[in-house]
Amino acid sequence: MEHEHNWITSEEVHQYVQRYSIPETEVLLALNKETNESVKGAQMLSGAHQGAILKMLSALINPRNVLELGTYTGYSAICLAEGLQEDGKVHTIDIDERLNPMRIQYWEAAGLQAKIIQHIGPALEVVPALEDTFDLVFLDADKGNYINYFDLLMDVLPVGAVILADNVMFHGDVLKPEEEQSKAAKHIQAFNDHVQASDRVATVMLPVRDGISIIRKIK
Repeated sequence: MEHEHNWITSEEVHQYVQRYSIPETEVLLALNKETNESVKGAQMLSGAHQGAILKMLSALINPRNVLELGTYTGYSAICLAEGLQEDGKVHTIDIDERLNPMRIQYWEAAGLQAKIIQHIGPALEVVPALEDTFDLVFLDADKGNYINYFDLLMDVLPVGAVILADNVMFHGDVLKPEEEQSKAAKHIQAFNDHVQASDRVATVMLPVRDGISIIRKIK
């Protein structure tokens, strides 16, 4: 069901691990299908296996509030919301409001419309205005601002909060010599170096799909 990809894991590995992971719900399967059929940039969709990872990590962390930078069609917000505490919320930010009707349709179908709050605007402006404290962040917005987002989050997140940063291997381009890297891959490489240099976090990078870093604020 997922869009043709150039992730770091082979298609065979991807299919195998997906088979043995949390399956997509009917709502997520339908959203996956509609996104791939009718929305530009469908490779940005989290998809079944990454969705399963987000669900599992959210359930393990059991956050009171989740912050998502980059909503796209709303798939990952559903996955993250499933691990929330009973009175918890997902605050998700995107600059594109044209997909709002589609997002809301599927959030309602999942019974989660009361738990997901959509914010439209630049994340660097929206995040400082939010009053909630966040236990879990999913970072999946424009790669050129990843470092700025990280620095902002370090200022507002409590110790113990977790950031899940997506696309940290950027199609494997970060493994290439710098002169062969795309502009976005260079931004990601700079972000990975920036996170590694910080003494305020502990990080583990997972070589799955397009690379996901689990970054925990420790001070």
